[in-house]
Amino acid sequence: MAKVTLTVNGRSVSSECEDRTLLVHFIREKLGLTGTHVGCDTSQCGACVIHMDGKSVKSCSILAVQASGSKITTIEGLAANGELHPVQVAFKEHHGLQCGFCTPGMVMTSVDMINRHGGKLDEKTVRSELEGNICRCTGYHNIVQAVLSANAEMNAASQAAE
Repeated sequence: MAKVTLTVNGRSVSSECEDRTLLVHFIREKLGLTGTHVGCDTSQCGACVIHMDGKSVKSCSILAVQASGSKITTIEGLAANGELHPVQVAFKEHHGLQCGFCTPGMVMTSVDMINRHGGKLDEKTVRSELEGNICRCTGYHNIVQAVLSANAEMNAASQAAE
């Protein structure tokens, strides 16, 4: 058994787990944060995307012990002060979800994408970067529109703050 210590959604957590425990299972089973989904266990679908040390990663491709000491943000930690994150709002407003299974991973991937590209996001880039996230319901059009809308809002807000 290995001891894993993480900062998850701003809170320090520590727990023991088997050495072979995937980070996604640690998050769901040890921490009870079930917004991070297990879709394929092969890093193909993107349902398990979280932020580790500020970057999006597929938590089914990382052992919990490898993540020890890291700062983790899950979909549950994205909203602040009872307010949805702008990407979450955009997914809602643009109907960027249907069944909702892929949505947490899509949102987490999109937040990282916007943070990295800022105001320089276009439809081609969004579609390219979402290739690692599978949605079996929507056809992606509304998801892409949601990402572009959130990007515009977040870019305008950061410019206004300067």
